[in-house]
Amino acid sequence: MRFRVAVMVAGVSMFVGLAAVEAAKPRINPMVALLEQRQPIFGLYAPSARAGRGGARRGAPDASPPAPPAKTPADLAKETLAFTASDFIFDGSMEDGVDRGLPAYTEYLGALSEAGLLIKEPSPHLSHALVVKMQEIAPDVANASELIGRQLNAGVTTIMFVGTKSAAEVDAGLKAMRFTSRGGTRDEHTVGNAPKLWGLSEADYRKRAGLWPLDPDGELVNWTIVESQAGLAHVREIAAVKGIGVLWPGAGTLRQVFSSPKLGADGQPEIGANGRPVTVFDAAGWEQAIQQVLSACKEFNVPCGYPSNTAEDMEMRYKQGFRVFVGGWGENGFKMVRHGREIGGRKD
Repeated sequence: MRFRVAVMVAGVSMFVGLAAVEAAKPRINPMVALLEQRQPIFGLYAPSARAGRGGARRGAPDASPPAPPAKTPADLAKETLAFTASDFIFDGSMEDGVDRGLPAYTEYLGALSEAGLLIKEPSPHLSHALVVKMQEIAPDVANASELIGRQLNAGVTTIMFVGTKSAAEVDAGLKAMRFTSRGGTRDEHTVGNAPKLWGLSEADYRKRAGLWPLDPDGELVNWTIVESQAGLAHVREIAAVKGIGVLWPGAGTLRQVFSSPKLGADGQPEIGANGRPVTVFDAAGWEQAIQQVLSACKEFNVPCGYPSNTAEDMEMRYKQGFRVFVGGWGENGFKMVRHGREIGGRKD
C-alpha cells in the first residue's frame, strides 16, 4: 500500500514538474508572451543598408572623404541583434510589393539566423519578433493571400496589413495567416524555410504556427493599420474582427490625409518659394483620427500601437493608452525603447 502511494505521489510530482517545465518554456515569438501579460512592447525598424552620404562636392574634389561602402546583410544582422532591448525587428520594404521586397528580406533573415536570432535553450525561441508590412489586401484578395503565405514561409512572426478599409478585408487577411485545418486558407503542404528559422521540424512548426489569440498556443500575430478616411469610417467594425493582435492608426499617412493645398484668392493652389504647392495641415482633425482608432481599440479590448520617433512622444502616447511602439533605427529610437521599458515597468 505504501509502495502504491509512493508511486502515485512520485507520478503526480513528475507530472507537475513536467507541466512546470513546459509552462516555463519561452514562446518562440517573444511578442506573444508580452501581449498575454499585457506588457508594453517596443521595437525598431531594421537598420538601413544604404551608405552614408560622402564623396567630393562638385568643384571641390578633395573636400570630403568618399562614402563608406553599403552594409552587407551580415553587417545589418549583427547590428540589429546587438540592440537587445528591442522586442521586435520591423521591416516595411514590402508595403509597395512583396515580390520586389521579399528576396532582399529573405537574405537578411538568413543573416539574422547566422548571427544568433534563434536561441535554442531552454527551448527554441527567437530573440526578436520579426514584423513585416504586407501590400494592401484589397482588391485582389486571392493574390494577397498567396503573398501572405510566402511571407510566413520565409519565417516571419508578424504581418501588418496596411491601408485596411473594411472588416471583410481584414478577415480575409487573417484567414490567409491560418492553415486550412484551422479555418484559414494557408496551404499546409508548403512551409518554406520557416521551420528551420524557428528551430523546429515541419510537423512542430505546423502545430506552433497558429494565429494568436484565435489560437491560444499560436506564435503568429497580426497587426492591422487604419490610415484612410474609409478605414476611419469603419474602424469600429475593423477593431471588432477577432484575431487582430494590435491595431494601429497610420499616423504618417493620416498626416497626408489631413493635409490639403492652400488656395489663393483666385481659388488656385498657392506655390511656395521652392516651387511646390503650399499645404495646410489640419492638426486637430489628424489628432481626432488617432484618438478615434485608440477609442476603438479600448472598446474592443485590442492593444493599440503607435509609431514614435522620440521618447517624449512615446511617453505622451503611452499615457493616452497606446501600448505597442515602433521607432526608427538610431539613437532616438534607442532612447525611445529604453525609456519605454522604464516607464512601462519592464524588468525583463
